[in-house]
Amino acid sequence: MARIAPCLALAAVAAATPALAVGPVDGPPLPTACVDSVKAEARTKGVPEAVLERAFRGLLTDASVVGFLQNQPEFRTPAWDYVAALVDDEKITEGKRLLREHAALLARLEARYGVDAATIVAVWGIESDYGKTVGLRHVVRSLATLACTAPRRRDYFRTELIAALRVAATGEIPYEALYGSWAGAFGGPQLMPTVFFRVAVDGDGDGKRDVARSVPDVLASIANFVRINGWQAGLPWGVEVALPDAVTESETGRLNRKPVAAWAAAGVRRVDGRALGGSLATDAPAAIILPAGRRGPAFLVTRNFEAFYRYNPTIVYALSIGHLADRLRGGSPITTPWPTTERPLDRAGRRELQTLLMRSGFDIGGVADGVIGRQTVAAIRTVQQRNGLPVTGRATADVLEALRRGR
Repeated sequence: MARIAPCLALAAVAAATPALAVGPVDGPPLPTACVDSVKAEARTKGVPEAVLERAFRGLLTDASVVGFLQNQPEFRTPAWDYVAALVDDEKITEGKRLLREHAALLARLEARYGVDAATIVAVWGIESDYGKTVGLRHVVRSLATLACTAPRRRDYFRTELIAALRVAATGEIPYEALYGSWAGAFGGPQLMPTVFFRVAVDGDGDGKRDVARSVPDVLASIANFVRINGWQAGLPWGVEVALPDAVTESETGRLNRKPVAAWAAAGVRRVDGRALGGSLATDAPAAIILPAGRRGPAFLVTRNFEAFYRYNPTIVYALSIGHLADRLRGGSPITTPWPTTERPLDRAGRRELQTLLMRSGFDIGGVADGVIGRQTVAAIRTVQQRNGLPVTGRATADVLEALRRGR
């Protein structure tokens, strides 16, 4: 299956990444010529007039989404902040609970698709926090805005808009349930509309692929997506390793693949000192990635890492899925320290920070939910500035400690 376009690498992460957890902003009406053209094409694809009337009647642009097209956090957020935001203790605890709750379903899916339960649940957790943060925007409005007004990629978004209208026309997902990210990814798996038609699965046998409301459909669709993207049953996605001086940084990178045996011969070992091997077949092609450079953690990754990468093509995104899956199996945190003195906050810490910001008189939107939106970022910058801290807008332990001191 063709992977999602790189410019949309954020589509799935948009709902889960704190900085993007803001709602739509009313803009001007959509350009009439664009709407008429979209309607005409949609009719040729079998979209009924009733769906088109409902979709475009009084529809305003969302003034916020074009800005998000230029504002992709996985390219500006340090790897340690990104992973900390997506893999925290609450998500691990909830994921383990869901593994138990849906054990029978997940066992059936593993038997059918060859994708293990922890991996399926990890993708669900990273994509939408297990369905709790699917996005705040109706996908038709977002995609119509981008298709008609974006400075680039209009043809791409138009294709997705037509597909979203086709999704609505199937009746498999109620129109009012088609909410998702600014880029149009929707439901628990955060599928783009064209991808929905390629990978979505009816997991509960009701004849519908309702990835917005049916947990079996969500989990089955995730398993199918991962399988289609080259998943090999029984092969780990990767392991954290200790990198010897003999391996140069130029030899690393996800496309610089060698057999596991070749890396072992070069002195690469697991981070705990054990030799490579075991479930890592010695002839399996593998690469070494350095998400934060040579001074940070190193990971030996296999073709199964590529299955994550094709779901959403960014290194830190794929790493977050693999790491969460490991933690759901009882694995350890990343061992090697990140090359930073910053101490990112977990979700509980972010909620405390927001509570203290509100007590200090900052308007952050009225709720301490652990989601760091624009108002919280602005308040953090003010606290950092008045305390002589680097003005990054990131939620760190230094900011929390300053607020605890009443500063």
